[in-house]
Amino acid sequence: MPTTNTIIRLSVSEAARLFGVNSMTIRRAIKEKSLRYVVVRGRYKIDFESLVKWSQQRPLVKFKLETKGLGQFVDKWKIKNTLYSPNPKVAEREE
Repeated sequence: MPTTNTIIRLSVSEAARLFGVNSMTIRRAIKEKSLRYVVVRGRYKIDFESLVKWSQQRPLVKFKLETKGLGQFVDKWKIKNTLYSPNPKVAEREE
């Protein structure tokens, strides 16, 4: 499977909503240099990969991600009808 090196960047408010934390928590992490970011037109754009790593190293942020952030929807996304689920044998052949 080909890999892409596309960098995904989020604003402070997008990161806060996605991870279920307050925007001040994200700004504090920026100030502490815990997150990689660039400034575009005077606004922080945070590297998504650094957000994920940062959230997994902080137990409270990880908990909030799972309960208030994007993680709360994961169970709803699971495919319940296996007819439409990828067949593992087909996936092996494609690789």
